Amino acid sequence: MAGTKTNKIVTRVASYAILTFMTLLIFTPIFWMISTSLKSEAVMFDTPIELIPSDPTLDSYVNLWSTYPFLTYLRNSIFIVSVATFFSVAVSTFAGYGISRFNFRGRGIFMSFLLATQLFPSIMLLIPYYKTFKTLNLIDSHFGLIIAYVSFTIPFCTWMMRGYFAGISKDLDQAAAIDGAGRFRVFSSVILPIAWPGIAATAIYAFIAGWNEYLFALVFLNSAEKKTVSLAIGQLIGEYRILWNDMMAASFFALVPMIIIFIFFNRYLVEGLSAGAVKE
Repeated sequence: MAGTKTNKIVTRVASYAILTFMTLLIFTPIFWMISTSLKSEAVMFDTPIELIPSDPTLDSYVNLWSTYPFLTYLRNSIFIVSVATFFSVAVSTFAGYGISRFNFRGRGIFMSFLLATQLFPSIMLLIPYYKTFKTLNLIDSHFGLIIAYVSFTIPFCTWMMRGYFAGISKDLDQAAAIDGAGRFRVFSSVILPIAWPGIAATAIYAFIAGWNEYLFALVFLNSAEKKTVSLAIGQLIGEYRILWNDMMAASFFALVPMIIIFIFFNRYLVEGLSAGAVKE
């Protein structure tokens, strides 16, 4: 009895220790980012290092909006990622429902192909995409980048949605069909409202993937007024110096949408990923 109680105490202490370590591992970079953004360039490399600035300043945040066209970059990112997310979710929702409800020849192979596309790094596709988009006159175009982002996210989004729809009983489809509903009516009025958590998780995945993407945006976008937030942060790395305080301020603004998504939609993300990535 005493041994069981001791084991529980040890397990609890170990669990809290691991959780504390992981929390520090996650929040320390965020804390350092905010701390650095509040320092002036004059004290950036002073020793000893101040974890909490003794004379904090918002100059870096002011510079983002006055010196750099950061609002334009932010608007570009929101537009590109939002449109790409919409198309990825729309296509994957229809595809996932069809795969989960219809038995067709090669379905297993097709699902394996969807997963196989995630095994290859996107950089392998950079040159083929560039040559194709150059032929189609889509270089330095937001729509070219949208097409690339949609093609990256659709396979895994489809896998997620297929898994989520597979968890919804087919009896609902049959009951609605008996009542006279057609296939599209069954999908839109019966199945779709139930699948909102999966759709939300898919949308979050697609949005985060597009928001954090850097390489393709760097190669495809040339005009300054068309660049995204990730490119704006990279531009703060100069040839002879790095504006660390401005870079950290820009990184904070880039992180805010991700924090908002995590706070308000974390439950849907976990539920959707669990359903879409595990079920066969």
